[in-house]
Amino acid sequence: MKKEYENTQVYFVGGGLGSLAGAAYLVRDCDFPGKNIHILEGMHILGGSNDAAGNPTDGFVARGGRMLNEETYENTWELLSSIPSMDYEGMSVTDEILAFDHAHPTHANARLINKDHEVIDVLSMGFNDADRMALFKLMVIPEEKLDNLRISDWFAKTPHFFETNFWYMWQTTFAFQKWSSLIEFKRYMHRMIFEYSRIHTLEGVTRSRYNQYESIILPMKAYLDRASVDFSLKYTVTDLDFEDGEGITVTAIRYVHGGKVGIIQLNKGDLCIVTNGCMTDNSRLGNLNTPTKMDVENPISGRLWAKIAAKKEGLGNPNKFFGSPEETNWASFTVTLKGNKLLKMIEKFSRNKPGSGALMTFRDSNWLMSIVVAAQPHFKNQPEDITIFWGYGLYTDKEGDYVKKPMRDCTGEEILTELLYHLHFEEEMNEIMGTVVNVIPCMLPYIISMFQPRAKGDRPEVVPEGSTNLAFIGQFVEIPEDMVFTEEYSVRTPRIAVYSLLGLEKKVLPVTPHRYDIRVMLKALNASYR
Repeated sequence: MKKEYENTQVYFVGGGLGSLAGAAYLVRDCDFPGKNIHILEGMHILGGSNDAAGNPTDGFVARGGRMLNEETYENTWELLSSIPSMDYEGMSVTDEILAFDHAHPTHANARLINKDHEVIDVLSMGFNDADRMALFKLMVIPEEKLDNLRISDWFAKTPHFFETNFWYMWQTTFAFQKWSSLIEFKRYMHRMIFEYSRIHTLEGVTRSRYNQYESIILPMKAYLDRASVDFSLKYTVTDLDFEDGEGITVTAIRYVHGGKVGIIQLNKGDLCIVTNGCMTDNSRLGNLNTPTKMDVENPISGRLWAKIAAKKEGLGNPNKFFGSPEETNWASFTVTLKGNKLLKMIEKFSRNKPGSGALMTFRDSNWLMSIVVAAQPHFKNQPEDITIFWGYGLYTDKEGDYVKKPMRDCTGEEILTELLYHLHFEEEMNEIMGTVVNVIPCMLPYIISMFQPRAKGDRPEVVPEGSTNLAFIGQFVEIPEDMVFTEEYSVRTPRIAVYSLLGLEKKVLPVTPHRYDIRVMLKALNASYR
């Protein structure tokens, strides 16, 4: 422990991956005393949006699925190489994930399915010359000219683009909408250009052995527990107090715990690192017989960010991201089954064993529904005779093709019914339904809020100008070149925050410049003409 830090306290607001990574950087790279690191989380559990829970009786649930990527998650793999695996002695979490992934490679054989229940040949991107030219121009135009533009604005004169195989695959792999930020779409094109030529097979998807909560979050928590980091659960931070004057110095953190309000006074030298937005705010679960609900009122992180931003200049514009839930929502569902009958049927249909196919999208479905069948078991407490898979729909306000209700109003049983019709499994519907333990739908009003159109200044800098002790981390801050809705963004931002606030000369691993690699670009060009 460095003596200079023995009286310094660091407070992380939010208990997601960003805060855990920040705490790990403090412990590993700064020799910071763990007992002086405090993580304040409003929920009863750590992990933020990296969640997974359940049991064989009530069913399992993961609100979202996170696809990792070996070629672009530079800081993630470097950090996890320092975190010991909980299951394999002598291995790091990075070692464990990459070993599993290399032994179970992804190669989707049924990426898109049409309305006639047929697997579409998606080797061709489906572009015409106007589509290619519009994409090329987007790749080279400076980002600062694209403030507040939507993807649909750029392709307004080439509407055919939204009918291409590429768009359906890219959209559903990353959860873009036509109205999403053009800036973010451009960043994805740059950052994921390595994956562009193999988007039809999703070979670039890197999978962990289990869900990310058990494969990443729990090993990180164990690492931080050994360092005596303080975890304060069910502490909902409601506001920050600032020193009067021009600069930005946090003097106190206000919170609610157990129904009682409290305040933490910060001393000189103490630091406050805030996750200023959470994509899973206001998520709500249903079950087999009960629909979820669309609850948009008072998102906990969005409300805190709004209070903070109102007090000082340069702290961003949360309403840009948390003000349009009808544009930022989708619904997921997790299916738990006795036996493997349905998974065997999906395997035969898709020609992919569980864990080898990544995403299957029903292109013509009104909900734009996709499913992922992970390698089994996906949960550590999942017995051999229990199977699970996950899915999501992007258009929750649309009536189903077979179940004549909007997805957001459907029970788990109705969502599974809709899926089985799209798979053309209706003749065995009753037998399949007899194997169901639960289908847990989850409504996520703000899940793609970070994709909303934005301009410079709408997202705060990691360390805002004039800040002496405040930093922002997570998916709603501005860092050059990188793309949001990734584990990497949640790891890169706290690394920048910790090194900057402590004045360290250490380097953050840069974004790998795949778009300047002539071999990668030639593959991408060739793929555009397939």
